[in-house]
Amino acid sequence: MARTLGYWIPTVLFSLAMTASGLSSLLGVEEMVANFARLGFPAWFPAWLGGAKLLGAATLLAPGLARLKEWATSGFTIVLTSASMAHIAAGDPVGDAIAPLIMLGLCLASWALRPATRKLAA
Repeated sequence: MARTLGYWIPTVLFSLAMTASGLSSLLGVEEMVANFARLGFPAWFPAWLGGAKLLGAATLLAPGLARLKEWATSGFTIVLTSASMAHIAAGDPVGDAIAPLIMLGLCLASWALRPATRKLAA
């Protein structure tokens, strides 16, 4: 039971955060779009990334799909590490660079604690 909760708590928290972030990007929430522009990303990027975040979050929550879960986790690792680096490159406060890494920690905790039914066959 403890391992099950240890898996589901970070998985749900992470998926909710990525869903909120993805929707904000996909729907063009002004603050989100302005942040992407300030960091130097092209205008099309927030919507594209928002859609990818929504697909990734849905994949993590869906039953089965072990290989897709591996890809989603890899994608989130790249996205969140890149977000941290983008904030550092822009000279943002340290907290802005750390926040994506905290989210990455939740993602990796979910991956590390996933049950056998959500892993690739040995």
